[in-house]
Amino acid sequence: MVASAASLQQREIYTVSRLNREVKWLLTDSFPRLWIEGEISNFSRPASGHWYFTLKDDKAQVRCAMFRRQNRALGFVPKDGMQVVVRAQISLYEARGEFQLLVETLEEAGDGALRRAFEALKQRLAAEGLFAAEHKRPIPPWPRQLGIVTSPTGAAIRDVLTVLRRRFPALEVTVYPCQVQGDGAAREIVRALELANRHGICDVLLLVRGGGSLEDLWPFNEEGVARAIRASRIPVVTGIGHEIDFTIADFAADLRAATPSAAAESVSPDGAAVLQQVQSLRNRLETSIRRQLQQTGHRYQTLLARLERNHPARQLGDKMLRLDELEGRLHRALNHKLQQSRQQLATRHAQLLRHHPGMRLTQRRQHLLQLTQGLEGAMQRRLETARLRLGELGRALEAVSPLGTLQRGYALATDSHGRVLTDASHIHPGEEIQVRLARGRLTCEVKANYPD
Repeated sequence: MVASAASLQQREIYTVSRLNREVKWLLTDSFPRLWIEGEISNFSRPASGHWYFTLKDDKAQVRCAMFRRQNRALGFVPKDGMQVVVRAQISLYEARGEFQLLVETLEEAGDGALRRAFEALKQRLAAEGLFAAEHKRPIPPWPRQLGIVTSPTGAAIRDVLTVLRRRFPALEVTVYPCQVQGDGAAREIVRALELANRHGICDVLLLVRGGGSLEDLWPFNEEGVARAIRASRIPVVTGIGHEIDFTIADFAADLRAATPSAAAESVSPDGAAVLQQVQSLRNRLETSIRRQLQQTGHRYQTLLARLERNHPARQLGDKMLRLDELEGRLHRALNHKLQQSRQQLATRHAQLLRHHPGMRLTQRRQHLLQLTQGLEGAMQRRLETARLRLGELGRALEAVSPLGTLQRGYALATDSHGRVLTDASHIHPGEEIQVRLARGRLTCEVKANYPD
């Protein structure tokens, strides 16, 4: 039966490319990266550097691809029949629609359990902040005492001491021996770190060990070792295994070096470089001193010439000449000033004579004498006139004065209040009255009054 055109338009039709692409997305998004164990077969290494192989067990198989940027960090090349553990992302090869694994990490199956334990502990301690950069202690650039935590019989201690003798023989070293492999090694490493901290004589500690398998290096992946490193008051530098080897101790340390020799180089000053720097500084100092001496010599000559030009004797001679010149000018100025003063004095004397007080006093005296004489004459005339006027007034007063009447035998009576009595009814018998005579007064008591 043939479908109609309308029904075909209502269907959503996938292309093969779209189908494979969406299936790939679905697989990638649905599955996290997984650890998978199996046996390698059909292993191939084309010129591109990528690895292609099949991972299988007794019941199934899956195609795998490991690209060059991931496999070049691997320390070995897998072979057919090798049992391995891979960490891979599930995907789909779109071109052929083949289900596959994109391998990121590949390990031999014997290390797989350890690797998973390693990753779990690493993630847990990292989540606690044990590896945080802000907790890292600075490594002193010029340590005076170096502590080495390692096996005293291993190759690592020989490599470290060789590097130290070559780079900076003066650096003092204290070795804290411990077991670095096998059962109990982690406990010995912790005790050695604690002992070094109790001694407190070292400026930095090296925790070193030579290369080995993951199992050989496992003591450095123990949680106790990591926590002892972080608890140390002394900075810790690790140099464990080879460059590709990473341990939990490396993440906990303040500095990780690729090898024990590299760790020794990281904490020891380069003696040759220091000597070269000292020699360079010495040359610079000598050059600076010579330049300073030259400048000082030139300055000395300049100051000597200035001293000769400004010698006190020369200065004194110049000052004496200047003094003689000023003395002459002073004498001339004084004589000129004296002459001017004399002329001014003569002028002022003449003016003073014209306005001398004696002359003015004589004139004033003469004028005063004239005024005195005029005043005396005027006073005499005024007195004479006043006398004449007074005589006339006296005679007129005497004519109307009660005293004149009293001279003729009359008397003037007043009461106790001094009022003149003119009516007998104003006084009563028994009261006293005053009687004024021409000469003297009388106090009289009234015996009787006779009003008219």
